[in-house]
Amino acid sequence: MKMADHYLLGWILASVAGLFAFYYMVYLVVKREERNNRQDLLQAGSESVKTMSANSGECRSDDDGDFDVIIVGAGVAGSALAHTLGKDGRRVHVIERDLTEPDRIVGELLQPGGYLKLIELGLEDCMEEIDAQRVFGYALFKDGKHTQLAYPLEKFHSDVAGRSFHNGRFIQRMREKAASLPNVRLEQGTVTSLLEEEGTIKGVLYKTKTGEELTAFAPLTIVCDGCFSNLRRSLCNPKVDVPSCFVGLVLENCQLPYANHGHVILADPSPILFYPISSTEVRCLVDVPGQKVPSVSSGEMANYLKTVVAPQVPPEIYNSFVAAVDKGNIRTMPNRSMPAAPYPTPGALLMGDAFNMRHPLTGGGMTVALSDIVVLRDLLKPLRDLHDAPTLCRYLESFYTLRKPVASTINTLAGALYKVFCASPDEARKEMRQACFDYLSLGGVFSTGPVSLLSGLNPRPLSLVLHFFAVAIYAVGRLLLPFPSPRRMWIGARLISGASGIIFPIIKAEGARQMFFPATVPAYYRTPPRKCN
Repeated sequence: MKMADHYLLGWILASVAGLFAFYYMVYLVVKREERNNRQDLLQAGSESVKTMSANSGECRSDDDGDFDVIIVGAGVAGSALAHTLGKDGRRVHVIERDLTEPDRIVGELLQPGGYLKLIELGLEDCMEEIDAQRVFGYALFKDGKHTQLAYPLEKFHSDVAGRSFHNGRFIQRMREKAASLPNVRLEQGTVTSLLEEEGTIKGVLYKTKTGEELTAFAPLTIVCDGCFSNLRRSLCNPKVDVPSCFVGLVLENCQLPYANHGHVILADPSPILFYPISSTEVRCLVDVPGQKVPSVSSGEMANYLKTVVAPQVPPEIYNSFVAAVDKGNIRTMPNRSMPAAPYPTPGALLMGDAFNMRHPLTGGGMTVALSDIVVLRDLLKPLRDLHDAPTLCRYLESFYTLRKPVASTINTLAGALYKVFCASPDEARKEMRQACFDYLSLGGVFSTGPVSLLSGLNPRPLSLVLHFFAVAIYAVGRLLLPFPSPRRMWIGARLISGASGIIFPIIKAEGARQMFFPATVPAYYRTPPRKCN
């Protein structure tokens, strides 16, 4: 490391503490928005639920009214939750729209922190027999330079690493494992509405694959029907943002520059991802900003990929990338982000992408979902009776607080990193992007800290904010050394302002109080209700 870098890094460490003393005053103000009038939220949620009396409906009941939990959706969250609750002795009815193997271009990378949760849930064997690949870190590319970022796995068992795979194969394995339990019923059907009676969700109305309308009842209904959920409006205030779209390709027999690593190319206008999904296939995801992408059918997309994207990929991948474009199996998917804003609703709960989404750049979605399942499992474990819906609802409000530090750290990192990694004509944003690459390239704590956040191994909100502004200060320091000028000082000021403008709105949307000060939220201390024991 150069002497200037030593001097600059020392100056960074000396400056950060004072900076955060100021910003934490901002947090204390922002936290006031966290708890709005709960009664208004509950009323708004109730108005959006389709009301149907359990006794007056003309639809036939499924005659299995002795279930404890109904789970809507059997994706990653729904399948894992069904197995977890079933293993704890709950009688679970899972209703999934399509039980055939899903074919998606996302949900294919599980971070090491998510794999640890998978082990905790007893589902690690679902990675077997699907040709899943171990992932040990990332390689970052920018303007012909590259750096390797390894996961800090030294303190963990040798089996602990990231995993990448075909999403559909993983889901099918989890469905099979959940359905193998005698107290779990997995059924194909489309849930059309929640059944509400006097403000409490009693069950669901659904159509079987033959078109027959049935009702199903249980004291607790958990909605896990994914990013395209048609039920979430009943249970939360969805503010869905679509900052970009992914264009997906599969490269065959391609050797990545760094084996068993995810590859992130800081391209123009936005990042490109490569990671293995089997022993012979590599997934490529090209991020296209905005909600509109070039047409695939007209050939416009293929031309865009060849002329704009291909010149920016590493030379080792170029031929395989062009061959994948020529093969023509090009797929697109909008990237959604949505902070969790639940309506506390007796008898119902939201989970997975139906509840909370973040940009998939960092591959954190499954880690958040599995972490949420662990939190919910631990909350429900002491309870034998789930029928007192209002009391249970009040108790489960602690779920929304207990999940926040982990979920919000991963969510905030995903949103902030995406904005920093996107190209921009603004000079301050360019400096921030370059400083981020150089900061991670320094190694030591400057890479292991951010990577431990990314991997879900150390999802601490304070560490996230510390490293984010350390990058910003590092960028400003490079501008001002060795001789500051008015122009450079102005760019530095705009850089700090821009960094604040990136991260603080995300933190505000996530809820600063629950994220940084969960112990100050009353729901944090909720204990299991006696009447449910």
